[in-house]
Amino acid sequence: MSPLTQKAPMPVDLLAPASAGLYPIAGLRIGVAEAAIRKADRKDLTLFLLDEGTSVAGVFTQNRFCAAPVQISRAHLASGRPIRALLINTGNANAGTGADGLARAKASCSALADMLALAPEQILPFSTGVIMEPLPLERIVAGLPAALANAQSDHGDTQPGHWARAAEAIMTTDTRPKACSAQLQIAGATVRITGISKGAGMIRPNMATMLGFIATDACLHPALLQPLLHELAEASFNRISIDGDTSTNDSLVLLATHRAAHAPITALDSAAGQALKAAMLAVAQQLAQAIVRDGEGATKFITVRVEGGKTGAECRQVAYAIAHSPLVKTAFYASDPNLGRILAAVGYAGIQDLDPAGIELYLDDVHVATQGGRHPAYREEDGQRVMQQSAITVRVLLGRGAALDQIWTCDLGHEYVRINADYRS
Repeated sequence: MSPLTQKAPMPVDLLAPASAGLYPIAGLRIGVAEAAIRKADRKDLTLFLLDEGTSVAGVFTQNRFCAAPVQISRAHLASGRPIRALLINTGNANAGTGADGLARAKASCSALADMLALAPEQILPFSTGVIMEPLPLERIVAGLPAALANAQSDHGDTQPGHWARAAEAIMTTDTRPKACSAQLQIAGATVRITGISKGAGMIRPNMATMLGFIATDACLHPALLQPLLHELAEASFNRISIDGDTSTNDSLVLLATHRAAHAPITALDSAAGQALKAAMLAVAQQLAQAIVRDGEGATKFITVRVEGGKTGAECRQVAYAIAHSPLVKTAFYASDPNLGRILAAVGYAGIQDLDPAGIELYLDDVHVATQGGRHPAYREEDGQRVMQQSAITVRVLLGRGAALDQIWTCDLGHEYVRINADYRS
């Protein structure tokens, strides 16, 4: 069979997370329920219940047509009220729904607030799913008691299975739930980090992924949470692309419960701050890369690394030109070393004074192009050998400076078209 007819919708080297490997975070309880928001008999409603004193930060989509829950979450964070719960639904994005969508998002917060004896501003709502359809508010409200009961059962703050169920409950076209954990020692105390994310299509985050939630029990000064989250997003979720589309619902939230037994971290550039940031970045990057590995119809996980730019922004500009090219992505899907397409993308990336004679191109260990042209030693069979791998690195040297950057992307094939052609059915 042709490689174009053999592809199956499978993630690229991505396994479902094992519940036992996900660390509970003290001060946080998770509840999951089936509310039939779009389909029956599937987990689609998730609650995070936060102990008093938990610090919360968020970054959101830069899409001007942002969803109602994004608008509400931004406003509630800006209100200064302590956030005590997250309300997450899948199956409906509540985007492109105008004033009615805002009213429904606010009503869902009010319903949960009443059950928890909180103010509505202490709830952050998140939605993902189909755009331009009314949020089924009555189903969400009806499902809240079951989600609350689930959070209270089995010691929801100590059972890692709740994280695994939450990772499953926020999925849309994902084929695998995405979750991971890490732990480290700070001043002799064990600090834990656990996160989940979802996303498989409509992915070119302009801050984060479609939905991501990372929690730690670290004692971190609340003022450091937002700058830390920006750094994490910039080096992880802002470095991935599946199809170049920025979602209306992108949201990434960082929670710190301050329950670990170490002295508070008051500076990110301290030894403790750097250790915590490194561990949290490893979690964020693993979650971000899992989204690419589970890209709709993806069969290749591709690292695009650009070196020798004048600035990091210039390197990213070239990397995204390569990653977003349908010609490049389809060539990878077919394992066809039509690598002139990569050079063409470098050329139209928008660097006006780029000298093609300074360009070097590598495909993993294979030197494809030098001084702007085909390398004399390059053989097409070498390129094809690399193209048939499930994980590939494209390395471009611009010869203009010392800056470098990289992004992660995937190929593009028939399955992506099929999924998005009948996504609502």
